[in-house]
Amino acid sequence: MAIEQLVRLICTPQKETWAESHKDALNGLFGSNGGRYPADAKGSVKLRAPSDIDVPYAAYIHSGNPDSGAYGGTSLVFFPPKEWNGPCLVAMVVGTQGLSPDEVILSRPGHARKIRAICSWLNQRRGDSAWAKQDPTRTDIRVPDDVCKRWPKFGHAFKRYGGEIYAAFSPEDASDLTRDAILAFLDLLIGERGSEPLTGSKGDAQNILGEWFRHIFPSVSRDEIFRLLDSRRFVILQGPPGTGKTHLAKSLLEQEYDRRGSVVQFHANTTYENFVGGLAPVQDNAGTGLRFEPRPGYLMAEIARSNGQKRLLVLDEINRADLAKVLGEAIYLFEASDPDREVTLPYAFPEVGGSRLRLPRQLHVLGTMNTADRSIALVDVAVRRRFAFVNLWPSFEVVKQHGCELSQTFFTRTISLFVEHATEDAMSLVPGHSYFLAENEALAVRRLKFELLPLLEEYLAQGFVSGFAEEVRALIQEIESLS
Repeated sequence: MAIEQLVRLICTPQKETWAESHKDALNGLFGSNGGRYPADAKGSVKLRAPSDIDVPYAAYIHSGNPDSGAYGGTSLVFFPPKEWNGPCLVAMVVGTQGLSPDEVILSRPGHARKIRAICSWLNQRRGDSAWAKQDPTRTDIRVPDDVCKRWPKFGHAFKRYGGEIYAAFSPEDASDLTRDAILAFLDLLIGERGSEPLTGSKGDAQNILGEWFRHIFPSVSRDEIFRLLDSRRFVILQGPPGTGKTHLAKSLLEQEYDRRGSVVQFHANTTYENFVGGLAPVQDNAGTGLRFEPRPGYLMAEIARSNGQKRLLVLDEINRADLAKVLGEAIYLFEASDPDREVTLPYAFPEVGGSRLRLPRQLHVLGTMNTADRSIALVDVAVRRRFAFVNLWPSFEVVKQHGCELSQTFFTRTISLFVEHATEDAMSLVPGHSYFLAENEALAVRRLKFELLPLLEEYLAQGFVSGFAEEVRALIQEIESLS
């Protein structure tokens, strides 16, 4: 097949037949006779493959470019080593002529996001095999020196095109990894120009897409979180609304900790006295009025209950309170690497045996934080460094398991909209899977209309999705039309 021919060509490049071999390989990618893409998709790319220049390359460029001279737009480029003695560097490159005719593709946040996800996936399979730039349009930012040193055989390419290269993969041989890397970049390039793989290749393309797409929304298992709590003790689950942060925290408390612990809902009025402890009024036994006595807060109460067994204190919506003030001097105790720390309290508390406070090694703290809530302050650095942070993202697997076909359709539409258009900041707003959990169409319509739609309207009203407001409005109109 054509892709196998291309992989061999990339792994064993021959200067003498360079252009002709690439011409055959590119032609073979299109059409039903062994091709991967429809015949009419061939009009979206053209080949540029000079070999007798200082930096030889073979580039699959936009067909609107001239046949010679500088070209513009995005391209998939293969750079042979200086001595033609090994596999080529596989790279995504902006032409030296600029972003046109692909300025729409290159400027869309989704393109960079997908490229980074592909490289992350490749690095997971073989460490340090790929690299991606944060912003492909920044041709003023060159490939970092450590990347150039990692792949010295391509120093000539980095020296000449270090600003234009925005993603790269260095193959070792004609392995499945090399094949998948080439296809991931190629499918993305052809797909963003409006064409999909032929029916015979769709399964393979969907498998590859599914693998790297998980790196946009990486998943974490409850076992991993439990192990992290066991080793790190202080953890915060953060993520967009509807990703199951509170549900997961409570589930861990009930099952992994056998309900040994408690859940505390943080809010703007949560204080040091509520959480750690302080003076509280009590009725004077002599009947002369009120007097003040030390009263433990939620944290001290959990410490008092500790009896050598693991316990979990869940702090829901932890960033809704001013955490630095709520913790007070107790922030000093939140250091997983030094469990023997103590602080002196202003009062003696009988529950903990006096005025000295220490966090038992067996007490774990799990907070949840909604990253879409812009009305509250960020957790400050002093607090942040004391907790391990775990990101929870929308899960298609959960929707597949608990959602009907209509739910799955709108989940895919919504997620794709955010992936394509949302800035990094706006990605923290992507609706989670809980908005799409409905076992039948009638329930799905109600959830979409009365839960998802108000959330999207609020995003519009607050200006959170101003960069793709019309796309969000189009989705809202489609939801409104459901019956």
